Amino acid sequence: MKALWRDLRDHLRTDFRPDLYIATALWAALLLAVNYYFDFEDRYIDAHQGKPVWPVLYFCLYATAYYISVWLWTYFHNRPDIWRNREFWLRSGTALICYSIYAGFYAHSNWSRQLFDGQVYVFAYYCLHNLQSVLTIVLPLYLFYTFADPYRSNFYGIAPKRKGLVLYASLLALMIPLITLASFQPDFLQSYPTYHDTNANEFFGVPEWITALVYELCYGWDFVPTELLFRGFLVIGLSRVLGNGAVLPMVVWYCCIHFGRPLGEAISSLFGGYLLGVLALSTRSIWGGLLIHIGIAWGMEIAAFLQR
Repeated sequence: MKALWRDLRDHLRTDFRPDLYIATALWAALLLAVNYYFDFEDRYIDAHQGKPVWPVLYFCLYATAYYISVWLWTYFHNRPDIWRNREFWLRSGTALICYSIYAGFYAHSNWSRQLFDGQVYVFAYYCLHNLQSVLTIVLPLYLFYTFADPYRSNFYGIAPKRKGLVLYASLLALMIPLITLASFQPDFLQSYPTYHDTNANEFFGVPEWITALVYELCYGWDFVPTELLFRGFLVIGLSRVLGNGAVLPMVVWYCCIHFGRPLGEAISSLFGGYLLGVLALSTRSIWGGLLIHIGIAWGMEIAAFLQR
C-alpha cells in the first residue's frame, strides 16, 4: 500500500488545488443530480434507442461532461493554451466519437436475429452487445495508434507490466467484503447478475453453466476496451498534452457512463476512476485496472448468483 500512497501523494502534489477539486466535485454532483432526479439517460437518451440520433445524444452528454471538466482544470491551472492544441482536440474528439458510437450501437440487435435464424436471440444479443466494442473502440483506437499517433509506444498501456500488480491484487481483495455487503441491497439485485436465463443451452444441447460461462467471458471482455479508452487513451495518451490534468476530466466522463447503474455505483466510480487513473499514469499500464475492473465485475456476478 505504500506504493499507492506514494503515487497518490506525488500526483496530488502537482495537480491538487482545493478550488479545482471542489469545483469538479460540484460539477460531477450536478450531473448526477440531473440524471437521477429526472431519469435523464433512460428517459431522454435511451428513448431514441436504435435511431441514428442515439449516439449523437450520447456524444452531447459525454462531450459536455468532459470538456467542462477540462475547462475547469485549464482555468484553475491557468493553461488556456490547451484549447489551442490540435493534438488535444484530435485525441479527445476521437475518444468521444468512439465511445458515443459504442454507447449508441444497435446493429448487434439485427445480427442476433439473423444468427441461427433468431432462435437464440436473447443470448446472442447480450454476447454480441459485449463484443461489439471490438469494432467501435478497439479497432478505431488501433487505427489511430497506427496512423495518427506520432508517439507510438505500448498501445496505450496494453503491454503487461509487473509494477503495481501486487497492489492492484490487494485492492481487489479489499473489495470482496464490500461486494458481499452490496449483494444484500435490492437495487443491486435488480441490476445483477447481468446474465439472464435463456433457451441457448437447450438449443445447443449443453448444460446452462456452459452458456453462462460464454456470456461471462464476453461480459468480462467488455471491460478491456473500457480500460483501454479511459485509462489508456484518455490518461496515458492524453497525458502528453494535459500531463496530470488528464485524470480529473476522465473521471467525470467515466462517472457518466455509469448513469444506467445504481446511484451508489455511479458515485463510487468517481473514486475508483480517480484511483485507477492515477495508477495508470504512474505505471503507464492498464493491466492493474483490468485486474480490478474484471475482478469486481465477476465478483458482483458471483455474489448475485449466490443470492439468487
